[in-house]
Amino acid sequence: MREVFRTWLGVTAILLFVLVTNQFARVLGKAAIGELPKDAVFALLGLTSVQYVSVLIPVAVLIAIMLALGRFNRDSELTAIYACGVGNARILRPLLLFAALLAVLLAWLTLVVVPQSLLATAQIQADASKLIDRGGLEPGRFHTENTGGAVVFVERVDDQGMLRNLFLQRRTEQRVEAAVARRGRITENQDSGLRTMLLYDGERYEGVPGSVNFQVIRFAEHGIPVRVKSGKVNTDLPKLMPTSQLIGSAEPSHKAELQWRLSSPLSLFALTLIAVPLCRASPREGRYGRIALGILIYVLYSNLTEATRSWVERELFPSKIGIYWVPVSIVAVAAVMLWWQERSRRQPRREGTR
Repeated sequence: MREVFRTWLGVTAILLFVLVTNQFARVLGKAAIGELPKDAVFALLGLTSVQYVSVLIPVAVLIAIMLALGRFNRDSELTAIYACGVGNARILRPLLLFAALLAVLLAWLTLVVVPQSLLATAQIQADASKLIDRGGLEPGRFHTENTGGAVVFVERVDDQGMLRNLFLQRRTEQRVEAAVARRGRITENQDSGLRTMLLYDGERYEGVPGSVNFQVIRFAEHGIPVRVKSGKVNTDLPKLMPTSQLIGSAEPSHKAELQWRLSSPLSLFALTLIAVPLCRASPREGRYGRIALGILIYVLYSNLTEATRSWVERELFPSKIGIYWVPVSIVAVAAVMLWWQERSRRQPRREGTR
């Protein structure tokens, strides 16, 4: 158990470091081009790390058991253990205990923590999208709005929140509208999703580029209405809903999401059972001879789970059976392999004749 725990901890840390580093590069790139506020970078990394841990625990358990028992097998310790009369049942006892402890942790993550982190991540991204869509709230940058294609620039923002030295340009077909102002502010109607950018002490230019037919308007106050995103998260998505809301629901998508969350802890026991017979390899295969096979089994297991989840959502598969048939099938295959190995070990060898 100690050997498996240390190996599992190392495998999880390495895989998590790789995923978080990759995610950090993507989030930092979005922050660099202004798609995310800088203060949201580490919050998103923390939330995605929690989601990664829930995904990595099952595959890390499979790899850890195969590495630990693979070393035992390479050093002939498994051979000595079997020769002393210790069977697979005794070897599985500490491994299943370890899997049970992790299953409790994984159940808490998938049923409680991960839905909350997904909702928080969606809210941060929605708030960031709304903030960026306001255009010009980040001083010293040109920003193109997602709606309307307007280009906005604000030199600075004073202590009262007033925008100073603004530039606004908007293109409609062949015409171009541009406005400059010494100061401005933004007002927003929360009900209609409309905001108005109020400009003070400036000029507005409107016309077709390349022609002399331009209108120039000097104004003391000028309002430009622009529609912005609501910044609200669609909490009706099954993956964002709390588990208590999914229980008892008759919606196929809700059933599929609930079964997926419940099947994650069950996968630990299925992968633990299949890992033990996979470790029995010939000495010439080496310590890592069966790791590729174990990873292949996990990929197959993960794809079958996701496919069945999609089938249940579209009502192409009975929801009473649901995703649970995948871990049950892995357990059945593991039981057959364990029985066959135990039978082969207990079967007396025939003495060869010269």
